[in-house]
Amino acid sequence: QVQLVESGGRFVQAGDSLRLSCAASGRFFSNSFMSWFRQAPGKEREFVGSIHWNLGDIYYGNSVKDRFRISRDGAEVIVYLQMSSLKVEDTAVYYCASKSGSSGKGVEDYSRYDFWGQGTQVTVSS
Repeated sequence: QVQLVESGGRFVQAGDSLRLSCAASGRFFSNSFMSWFRQAPGKEREFVGSIHWNLGDIYYGNSVKDRFRISRDGAEVIVYLQMSSLKVEDTAVYYCASKSGSSGKGVEDYSRYDFWGQGTQVTVSS
């Protein structure tokens, strides 16, 4: 089992920046993707970004690729999501998820993930 705990979500103004963190514990394997998804009320869960812990390969969702950056802390198993130029439409619950493997195929498909955090709320006000 892998435990994932997100933190950093809060209320911000449009145009602000915010950094989310996801800390992994338990039986985490380095040959895994750690990813961010988000879900707004009434909408489907959306892929935000992903990083392969060992390879460092990074993927982004189209709606955030110019504004968000994902990174990892090598000293601890923590993945960050740096969000810039936040928009009202970025308002959602942001989830951290993990899946094993090294292929980026299907990294945007939330059904392929084995472990999920509880989510952290990001609210962007105009």
